[in-house]
Amino acid sequence: MTTTTEDDTARPPLLQHEESAATPTQERVESDLLYTVEDVPPWYMSIFFGFQHYLTMAGGTVAIPIIVASYLCLQEDDPARGALVSTVLFHSGIVTLLQTTFGVRLPIIQGGDFAYVVPTIALLTTVYEPCDALPLANMTAAEREEAWQVRLRDVQGSIAVASLFQIILGFTGAIGFLLTWITPLAIVPTVSLVGLSLFDVAAAQASQHWGISLLTMGLMIIFSQYLRDVRLPLPWYSKGGGGVRVVWLPLFKCFPVLLAVFTSWSFCAVLTAFDTLPPTSPARTDTNGNLMANSPWFRVPYPGQWGMPTVSVAGVVGMLGGAMASIIESIGDYYACAKIAGAPRPPTSAINRGIGIEGIGCLLAGLFGTGNGTTSCSQNIGAIGVTKVGSRRVVQYSAVILILSGVFGKFGAVFVSIPEPVMAGVFIIMFAMITAVGMAPLQYIDLNSSRNLFILGYSIFFGLAVPKWLEVNPGIMRTGIPTLDQILTVVLQVPMLVGGFIGFFLDNTVPGTDKERGLIQWRANLKDPERLEAQGEIEGLSCYDFPVGMDFIKRNGWMRHVPFCPTFRGFTFPKSSPPPPLADLEAK
Repeated sequence: MTTTTEDDTARPPLLQHEESAATPTQERVESDLLYTVEDVPPWYMSIFFGFQHYLTMAGGTVAIPIIVASYLCLQEDDPARGALVSTVLFHSGIVTLLQTTFGVRLPIIQGGDFAYVVPTIALLTTVYEPCDALPLANMTAAEREEAWQVRLRDVQGSIAVASLFQIILGFTGAIGFLLTWITPLAIVPTVSLVGLSLFDVAAAQASQHWGISLLTMGLMIIFSQYLRDVRLPLPWYSKGGGGVRVVWLPLFKCFPVLLAVFTSWSFCAVLTAFDTLPPTSPARTDTNGNLMANSPWFRVPYPGQWGMPTVSVAGVVGMLGGAMASIIESIGDYYACAKIAGAPRPPTSAINRGIGIEGIGCLLAGLFGTGNGTTSCSQNIGAIGVTKVGSRRVVQYSAVILILSGVFGKFGAVFVSIPEPVMAGVFIIMFAMITAVGMAPLQYIDLNSSRNLFILGYSIFFGLAVPKWLEVNPGIMRTGIPTLDQILTVVLQVPMLVGGFIGFFLDNTVPGTDKERGLIQWRANLKDPERLEAQGEIEGLSCYDFPVGMDFIKRNGWMRHVPFCPTFRGFTFPKSSPPPPLADLEAK
């Protein structure tokens, strides 16, 4: 653990980052961190750092219930929209506390996952009639409430049941075995199609006012790309370091999404005040009527708040595709977070617990009714790299802030009142980034191989073509078994499930060398070097230990065989076929 003095405690992370920039390049990466994983900053600094994490994840997380609400047939001025956002924030705080305390125990925020949005839309558009076909204006308040709640309950049940798959994979340790079959050419179409398949949603909302959407996108590009290295002066008081001084804050690099949203939102408010926009324009800030007034000041979300969740086989199968994409993304996030936060590479037991806790988070999401699953927020890992604060305690403070903001009902209503063209600009940038992240594993494969190019192109194209075919030809699935028709329709409308399966099947059946398929480096990255060392206490891994009960676990040897216990070092291999040494894998 790093020892900090009073002056270190008061030193802002951004200043510390500047001072450490002159250190020799041979110095270890974690040496320029102000706080590492197990360090505990003062409570007042933890609140400030935690609020930064909150602001970083809020934009992407609240965007998900806003998208889902449109398919639930929730009217623009319905206070339930704000309640849905508040539920997502409240739930994210609870799961973040679970993950940082008992899960992977890294400073990683848990939030909504766009991977579940695609199967959710497929379920709601296949099983239920379109919202435009409902006579919402002629319905009573009770009838409108039941119309959207019955849809949400179906989504809840599907996510809750699908989460059991994730829980079992994590806590049984089966995730390690499964990853040996999930290759880069299976991952690329699975993750990239999450972003590609949502462009219709973003484009439809942006088309309501392309001017405002382009303004939002332009601001995000300027802030995050052109001005990312521009620092603004900020007065700072150091108790033991000379009083008030000026530090330079990379504001645009830290909060490009929020700055772009609030700037565009303010511009829309000015246009609305001067009545420049037409009365029916979605870009107006007064279209939500009495949403703020009708939203309660305080409201505590609770399981079953929208009624008892229902389960459909078609929905569960579709959500399994979202769960697989989420698992793949989260494992990469764990390794990245450990590296940036100055922690040793997470052992197998921590990975197992992390995936298991995310499964529990999805189960809670189904019970609370967030309309979405949960996963690790990649953008917050980048925030650690910027602020140089990798403390687990800071993220736990952020979780408390999430819970409090979820209880404050007016806060959720504020986010919902953001004009749709503004959010559409954010969606287009975010979906583009998801697509690009999904393409990252291509660095491992041989892109000069015609075999690889065929699998890559065909899996992505087929993953987009089949859902579009079903969209143009509704009701074309006629096997004679209504339940099977519904399952096939929902599953085949989830691009990442279709494209991911094609990539998985072809890459594991079409002949190709390990080097050509990128498996040598890929498997080396998945290997747990700590597991290959001699048995016994491994130095540096104590940060992944449970906060309580470690004496009992270490005294009982049988706990070494429990996949989610910190003393677990992997399943025992037969002596006739031991795992290859990591050095041999890297040498290849």
